[in-house]
Amino acid sequence: MNIGNNPHLLDHLAASYALGTLRGGARRRLESYARQSATVRASMLLWQERMCAMTELAVPITPSANVWKRIENALAQEAQALRHAQSLQSRESFAQAALSKLRKSLRWWQAGAATAAIATVAAVTVGLQTRHDLDGQVAQLTQQMQQVKDSRQMQYVAVLSDDKSTASMLVTFDPAKNSLTLKRVGGYKEEADKSLQLWALPTGGSPQSIGVLGGEKVIRIAAPASQVVTIPMLAISLEPKGGVPSATGPTGPVLFKGALLQTEP
Repeated sequence: MNIGNNPHLLDHLAASYALGTLRGGARRRLESYARQSATVRASMLLWQERMCAMTELAVPITPSANVWKRIENALAQEAQALRHAQSLQSRESFAQAALSKLRKSLRWWQAGAATAAIATVAAVTVGLQTRHDLDGQVAQLTQQMQQVKDSRQMQYVAVLSDDKSTASMLVTFDPAKNSLTLKRVGGYKEEADKSLQLWALPTGGSPQSIGVLGGEKVIRIAAPASQVVTIPMLAISLEPKGGVPSATGPTGPVLFKGALLQTEP
């Protein structure tokens, strides 16, 4: 629409613009037309000059003291409302910060608890599989002895370890039943063409074969108490499939050995 071709409409819009009654989108559209049309700009400037001339004829009036007081009160109320809003915002920010800190602390505690749990499981696993020093072996032996003491069934126990003190076989003996029980606690597994053989190591004597071990996790061997209770040490060697005669002694490497200890009845 070209309002420059409609003088009556242009005059009305320019007057409204100068008076300030033309607002919103209509005011922005008239300003856009003015940038594009010199006729529109001229009409708007003419009415602005007319309004300025009218203001020069106006008699200045000094506001009363009540007017200034109301203005001051209004400004004070606005400032108070602003301070109150800022205070509420500050309290909310503080509460959010405290809540965030609490959540972080909770996450840290949960992470710490999870880490501690993982560390405990790892420590137990490592404790079962690897004993790099004598203290670790003694601790495990003490625990096993306590279990034996509580059960009141088995009276002899031995933890057989390799040359690195890694526990690999738990041996318990029940003299009432003439039964040796061996439990694999390490990860060692012999090859299919080999067998593990258990030996008694008497003081000042030759090794005596107690039996050949199967591949099960828990192995039970019948053994008379007279052969076992006087033995200070036990050993396991790696032998050909089916083992070797007792008279020949171990022919393969001795993998695990340990003291046979008597527990409290």
